[in-house]
Amino acid sequence: MSVIESKMELDSDTYKTLLESTRAIPWKIDWNTMQFAYIGPQIEDLLGWEPDSWISVQDWADRIHAEDRDWAVNFCVAQSKAGVDHEADYRALKKDGDYVWIRDVVHVVRDEDGSVDSLVGFMFDISERKRTEEQLAAARRELEELSFKDGLTGVANRRRFDVVLENEWTNACRNKQPLSLLMLDIDFFKQYNDRYGHLDGDQCLKRIAKLITVAAERPRDFVARFGGEEFVAVLPDTHPSEAYRIASRCRDLIASEHIPHEGSEISRYVTASIGIGTIIPECSDEAHAFIKLTDQRLYEAKQRGRNTIVSD
Repeated sequence: MSVIESKMELDSDTYKTLLESTRAIPWKIDWNTMQFAYIGPQIEDLLGWEPDSWISVQDWADRIHAEDRDWAVNFCVAQSKAGVDHEADYRALKKDGDYVWIRDVVHVVRDEDGSVDSLVGFMFDISERKRTEEQLAAARRELEELSFKDGLTGVANRRRFDVVLENEWTNACRNKQPLSLLMLDIDFFKQYNDRYGHLDGDQCLKRIAKLITVAAERPRDFVARFGGEEFVAVLPDTHPSEAYRIASRCRDLIASEHIPHEGSEISRYVTASIGIGTIIPECSDEAHAFIKLTDQRLYEAKQRGRNTIVSD
């Protein structure tokens, strides 16, 4: 063996040792045969599959989670055919049946004529990173939910109401369907707080919010705290008669709860006044005007002596 050949073999052995001492898993696939020319021994430590079990590209595809397989294989094949280096994240099957998140970083090696000769790359275990990303995503979702939730009663807040009403308004306009809105106010709530204190007042608000949610129980019905002691219920695809039925149930549930209210001028218990609005909106109509109209009906219900409902 010549000195040059000996040096090349030494360099090759050194390079291989370096590759196999890293946590990244090196591999090479011959493009023409779609066979693995090499895969690092680290693969067995990570996935449990012996290196000599990685024979063809089919072995790689079969060891991808079923939910990730189609897009991962199609993406990598398409990018490779186009000669584009790429990365793919997917769940890889372990020999024991569990899964590990893998990031595959792929480099396309070309012949002198530009045709694809082989693919070389590294697999990285990114399971910990994925767990961190999932935790962060869950935290973001929780923060978003909290930003749309009334901190006291647990129902949606005014900010969320504005978003939902806008969406349902658009749907009602597009589909020419009726949209109803209930606005509910607890009667003599200032007097309630004056007599029982704000802590009991908070408990009263919580109970009322729960009762309204029970009354507006259909899948698309939406309940929010509008402000203070005032609540709203958005009722999509709801005609006036059905809206009145739901409003009546709200009032009846509140009355039957028998929340003591010695400061009320009309009852021994907490009662509520409700205004109802129903509209099939045109695209030129404004939701703000609809809210104002419904609020005026709530005001009229209070003017009529409270514990009553005013609709169209």
